[in-house]
Amino acid sequence: MGLRFTRRSRAALPAALAACLAVLASGCVPGTDGSGAPQGAAGTGSASVPDPAKAGNVTLTVWDQEVRGGTNAEIEQLNAEFQEKYPNVRIKRVSRSFDDLKTTLKLALSGTNPPDVVQANQGYSDMVSFVQAGMLTPLDNYAGIYEWNTRYPSTLLNLNRVSTDGRKFGTGRLYGISQTGEFVGLYYNKKVLAEAGLQPPKTWQEFTDSLAVLKDKGELPIQLGNLDQWPAIHTFGVVQDHFGAAESRDTVLGRGDGFDNARTKDAAATLTDWMKNGYLPKDVNGLGYDDANKKFASGEGAYLMTGTWMQADLKKPLGDDLGIMAPPPATAGGKPATTGGQGLSWAITSRSSHPEVAAAYLDFITSEHAADVMTENGVLPAVPGKAAEAVDPASPDGQMIAAWRQLNAADGLVPYLDYSTPTFYDTVSASLQDLLAGKASPDEFAAALQKDYGAFMEKQSKAGS
Repeated sequence: MGLRFTRRSRAALPAALAACLAVLASGCVPGTDGSGAPQGAAGTGSASVPDPAKAGNVTLTVWDQEVRGGTNAEIEQLNAEFQEKYPNVRIKRVSRSFDDLKTTLKLALSGTNPPDVVQANQGYSDMVSFVQAGMLTPLDNYAGIYEWNTRYPSTLLNLNRVSTDGRKFGTGRLYGISQTGEFVGLYYNKKVLAEAGLQPPKTWQEFTDSLAVLKDKGELPIQLGNLDQWPAIHTFGVVQDHFGAAESRDTVLGRGDGFDNARTKDAAATLTDWMKNGYLPKDVNGLGYDDANKKFASGEGAYLMTGTWMQADLKKPLGDDLGIMAPPPATAGGKPATTGGQGLSWAITSRSSHPEVAAAYLDFITSEHAADVMTENGVLPAVPGKAAEAVDPASPDGQMIAAWRQLNAADGLVPYLDYSTPTFYDTVSASLQDLLAGKASPDEFAAALQKDYGAFMEKQSKAGS
């Protein structure tokens, strides 16, 4: 989830993904070049599909962060099905929150008994760091054996690549594949809006105008809990994307103008104004992410900006009162943009005793059948399957799938800001807490982000010269 998300070779990502989704039935353009990869599965010289049934008794230790309702349910179902298909394989699942996984994973990978399969956050701080330390197995040959290069468009696979010199993400060898698509959407409570005499906004101006109306009606306009620090990254990203999605994408990918600019300051000023006007909770920095989501699900708040990984949890209590859209564009019918891409990468550790069984597991949980299981549990697959076509378009799940397709067709997905440098997650999360607390001005906020980003870009430039 930034959360994903974000670690991507990206200017061409959404357009290419949209084209791939449109012709999914006939297959996507191959996307695995396999450059520099050894021949055969895991360098063994064999190109045959591994058969886990012939591996003997195997315990496959899997670390994931799919702890929420829909994602937990689909993983539990797929794990049970995999073990039923291969009775000799036992999956030992270690499920942790995103925060816990991010904190403990590196230690686990370097320990005496590392897991076989892990979910690793893309970008410099996690995936690139793990590759540099030799902790992950390249998957280029498995991608060829299992035809992941035709299941996924190349631009999606590229999000999980690291260059051979270990300096860049988005290019080079493949180190993981992702199950889910995701985007930070604008969730809304239909009942709350209706009682305030409002309709779901069609433009950004309609959205921002509705905030004052809701406040006057005694409603909390936007629910947000930032005690965990990372949630505000997503909210800020949505606002910054409104002021310049293409420029934000280029910056995350290391080819833009950084953060000391008008769009960063304007987005920061917008959040500051929302706090001053009472459009956000007063205790925003003291309210946990899960608690804020529960408050929204119970009717406290008209809007919630969060990722589609929350879909099942919100849909269960709100039912048909739940709505979701891509953040509205500047003009009605215009192209939407938001933070998003795909979920955390599933990777095979370099010290796994069962890499071929692990590869078969990755293939199973990302198959077309798995996509249908995800859809049935309210989870957005990276590449939707047949089950997505049967979803009621007026339902929350139908709205989510439609918004995913709209964003990809509009080239509107922007990588998560924390991908920008190895230390940017800490920098932007702390800076946003200061901004929301009134301890930093928009100018000071932009300067803090630029200091981190500029230092890393300078280091990258010197390393490449």
